[in-house]
Amino acid sequence: MNLIRRFVREEEGQGLVEYALILGLIAVVAIAALTASGGSIKSMFGTISGTLSNAQTTVGT
Repeated sequence: MNLIRRFVREEEGQGLVEYALILGLIAVVAIAALTASGGSIKSMFGTISGTLSNAQTTVGT
């Protein structure tokens, strides 16, 4: 019974759990942000690639 009381009162691992939850939340937000902006970034690089390709064709002739 004394062991159960001591286990309930101890708070040493509480800080570690809080940091783990914060880190997990940051990871989820970062993944969501990268997933949401992935198509936009891909489109932007495609536009840049097309513009450079057209410029190379124009300068080469």
